[in-house]
Amino acid sequence: MNLEALNQLLLDQPLVTLFAVIAVGLLFGNITIKGINLGSSGVLFSALLAGHLGYSIPGGIGTLGLVLFVYCVGIGAGGRFFASVAREGATLAKLALVIVALGGLVTWAGAKLLDLPADLAAGIFAGALTSTPALAAATEGLKEAASGVSIGYGIAYPFGVIGVVLFVQVLPRILKHDLEKIAAEHDAGDAAEDRVENVLVECTNQNLIGKRIADSGVANLNACQVSRIFKDGQLVPLSYDDAFTEGLLLLLVGRSKEIAVAVDYIGHRSHRNVLKDVENERQQLLVTERKMAGKNLRDVAPLKNYGIVITRITRLGLTFVPNASTVIELNDQLTSVGRPDDLKGFAKAVGHRSNAIDTTDLLSLSAGLTLGIIVGLIPIGLPGSTPITLGLAGGPLFVALLLGHFGRVGRIVGHIPRPTRLLLQELGLVFFLANAGVRGGGSLAATVQEYGPMLFALGIAVSIVPLMVAWPLARKLFKLDPLQALGGICGGMTSTPALGAITAKTDSQVPVVSYVSAYPVALIVMILIAKVLIGLLA
Repeated sequence: MNLEALNQLLLDQPLVTLFAVIAVGLLFGNITIKGINLGSSGVLFSALLAGHLGYSIPGGIGTLGLVLFVYCVGIGAGGRFFASVAREGATLAKLALVIVALGGLVTWAGAKLLDLPADLAAGIFAGALTSTPALAAATEGLKEAASGVSIGYGIAYPFGVIGVVLFVQVLPRILKHDLEKIAAEHDAGDAAEDRVENVLVECTNQNLIGKRIADSGVANLNACQVSRIFKDGQLVPLSYDDAFTEGLLLLLVGRSKEIAVAVDYIGHRSHRNVLKDVENERQQLLVTERKMAGKNLRDVAPLKNYGIVITRITRLGLTFVPNASTVIELNDQLTSVGRPDDLKGFAKAVGHRSNAIDTTDLLSLSAGLTLGIIVGLIPIGLPGSTPITLGLAGGPLFVALLLGHFGRVGRIVGHIPRPTRLLLQELGLVFFLANAGVRGGGSLAATVQEYGPMLFALGIAVSIVPLMVAWPLARKLFKLDPLQALGGICGGMTSTPALGAITAKTDSQVPVVSYVSAYPVALIVMILIAKVLIGLLA
């Protein structure tokens, strides 16, 4: 096929153009220079070129991509967003709010100074803060007048990525902060108390000798379980009738803080090397039986009634060690330890189906999207004011945040297995970016020619000013150490590549935790400010 025939095919078949634009954009986005690449955002640049050359893609693709993308973002962030806002002090949430608000303020001032249209300014704001949800909100809010949004995003995005990566790498060197040393101090402090670990303990407490382990009170600790005991030369699953004996070895699983209490209660740590048959005696079981859901572990009594111990529960992508008061919910994944026959019996009781762990509830997905679209269309306003709507970006996002937080609303489950959620999120994103880029590509050259290099200067300013203010604010006012401050700034700028640059320098989870705490707040506030910018500048 020659170039002329290929060109005609792309012009005649918009569906072929769509996937060609996505493929070329992803190839471009995967080009890595000094550890930095554009990722999925490369699709926007290939789409801008396609639009400039006069190609088109099927109608409605952008809307479909938008609702899929924001819904999956909401499901993923819902479990952390409200917790981040409600957490005592909410320091990192405040830092994220300051970063995004500053970005919005600089954008508004620059747009007024340069007399930029609302769509172009909103795109620069989203691109400088590398926020595709903000891009989606601005595009949806402006509807047919949104061609400048993708142009502004494309202009500001490259420095938005590179600028934050350089900032988090260069600043610690200039200030001579030893990130490894700071990480070691964290590991030696309170941060280590939240690690989940397995510890072998030798029983020396004479008051426990002869008592049944299941009745010892260890399971009543906040997050600690006895999963196995040493018998016949190896660790075997705990049974209900097992009792403490002098020198008995027990394997405890739990958070470091509770483990320390349990060790002091039972005896002392043992460093003996022992064997355990984890392949046959441990299994991930998915709860699908409604009669089991809503009961706490004290009532279920898995050790007494089924001969197994639940050492961990994975819920909505988060894993934790349960205690006797923990309530079992539908779609919980229970890490269960016991003899093979006992595991089979418990699997039947919870309704486990091995192929259901990674199954997406399409009914819940469809119902959630429908509800989100309807919510987005509902007019909201005070008497005498002009009603507004959340739109196709805000409605599905709001519903998904609630579902992600509560786990379910009625029969609608707020859980999508992570691989499926990421695939739908990525598919929605590239559909949306392809549509936005093709729509904006036709006026790309004219826009750049009209406003000149000041567009690039504004994009750089929107990225740099929040960074320069956020660092001293985090260190002096919020009293964060360098690792916490860097992670929080990455979260506030929604910059995953910058977080990757930090984690490449240290194995500490401190910046990751700070990023996770700041990111959901920044994500939602960026969407709101994108809408506000449009309202102020339109």
